[in-house]
This record gives sequence, structure tokens and C-alpha cells, in this order.
Amino acid sequence: MVIGTVTLSRWHPAIEGFRWIVGVPFSLKGLKAGSPDGEDFVILDELGAGTGQRIGVSEGVEAMMPFQPQRKPVDAYCACLLDAIQVK
Repeated sequence: MVIGTVTLSRWHPAIEGFRWIVGVPFSLKGLKAGSPDGEDFVILDELGAGTGQRIGVSEGVEAMMPFQPQRKPVDAYCACLLDAIQVK
């Protein structure tokens, strides 16, 4: 879940112009309870996710894949905006 945005005063040239957000992950227990319960982290966002919105995130090497063959110093990428989540 998106909880805010990040403003950078300095950045690597490869990520100039990108938007950054702060997100908190859900565990299965958190999804069932309806509230995020992980540790917040910074995510690169090209989709325009808003505060309070649930998103899907790729991390690690997978976070850099949308930019191939270019290499970007990215560790978390907002891959999708979620309309609904069903937990059974």
C-alpha cells in the first residue's frame, strides 16, 4: 500500500525524472486483517500510484527488467495498480 512520496535532492543520472513512492507490504495475515504490516520501503513508480492505493511490486533484479537493455539502480518497481484482492 502506498503511504507517501519521496523527494530527492540528488540522484543517479539513470533515474532522473522518475517518481518515487513509499510503500508498506502486506503479509497474508495483514491482507486478511485489511492493514499493511510490513516495513516501509521506497519504490520507483511510473504508473502514478496514489496514497492509499494497493500496488504490486517487483524487487531485486526483477525491478530492473522493465528498463532492459539499460541498467538502472532500482531495487523496487511498481509493476501494477490493484483494483481488488481476494484472500480465501
